[in-house]
Amino acid sequence: MPSFSRLIDSAKARYWTQRGTWVYDNALLLLLKCLWSNVVPECTMASSNTVLMRLVASAYSIAQKAGMIVRRVIAEGDLGIVEKTCATDLQTKADRLAQMSICSSLARKFPKLTIIGEEDLPSEEVDQELIEDSQWEEILKQPCPSQYSAIKEEDLVVWVDPLDGTKEYTEGLLDNVTVLIGIAYEGKAIAGVINQPYYNYEAGPDAVLGRTIWGVLGLGAFGFQLKEVPAGKHIITTTRSHSNKLVTDCVAAMNPDAVLRVGGAGNKIIQLIEGKASAYVFASPGCKKWDTCAPEVILHAVGGKLTDIHGNVLQYHKDVKHMNSAGVLATLRNYDYYASRVPESIKNALVP
Repeated sequence: MPSFSRLIDSAKARYWTQRGTWVYDNALLLLLKCLWSNVVPECTMASSNTVLMRLVASAYSIAQKAGMIVRRVIAEGDLGIVEKTCATDLQTKADRLAQMSICSSLARKFPKLTIIGEEDLPSEEVDQELIEDSQWEEILKQPCPSQYSAIKEEDLVVWVDPLDGTKEYTEGLLDNVTVLIGIAYEGKAIAGVINQPYYNYEAGPDAVLGRTIWGVLGLGAFGFQLKEVPAGKHIITTTRSHSNKLVTDCVAAMNPDAVLRVGGAGNKIIQLIEGKASAYVFASPGCKKWDTCAPEVILHAVGGKLTDIHGNVLQYHKDVKHMNSAGVLATLRNYDYYASRVPESIKNALVP
């Protein structure tokens, strides 16, 4: 009779063959372990007919709808740009329509949720064509981690960035753009969805445009192929449009082999999980909770870590201040190395 470890290796091989890409499917491995041990009733996963998994399944479809809106606004040629606080803090027609779509769709299906969106929008009737009612069935097939199985709607806070990377969107740097829907429980980010409307947009006319990444803590993260930066390489990803002396000094302190300056917090976390960067360093206020909630979940689900510059875990309670005033430090691996290199002068300048 084969050992449990050999059974797991066999399952991994079959899963790779069937899906073409290995993701962190903790649910599959847990099920095999339960079956092997004849303790199926004691498995730590619950039925997917739970508030959390229904919400994630809805958020997946809603994020895809928002991504379509983002592409449509570009195609129509009128971005409707307005400045919110300064020339680098912009809002477009796509921001407004995507947020209306996301928040209204979620509120209709889950009326007891607390939903916090980036954009301040006037109260008005939402066009029915902006509403997305569907759920992604593949998520509903996944088991819910037992620690979240009894969660009620009113226990959850949803953080929405309808268009992360707006400045880059207005400048045609479309691969920087993401739609972010993060879900928090008791102040902790536990589930998230990231849609990349323009993923593959330079891959030719036959490529499938756009993709959606999702994850739940205790279950896994899906929709991408996990890669790591080669051992010994220190590649930093940081802000393209919101830099200052604190940011540049902190990046320099990491002794990087290369620095990538790109837009969007969601985009930077994707760079970490796809092996394009080893650390996301942003030693400045400016990033908000809706920028980090969903990406943090995806990163944590594959073993990464995201904190402020002091090493504090970010909180996502409904009444928390929106600004991540002590910046962001995130890595897929080797977090302690990068945290140890943050200068004390920079920590002293950034108050949590």
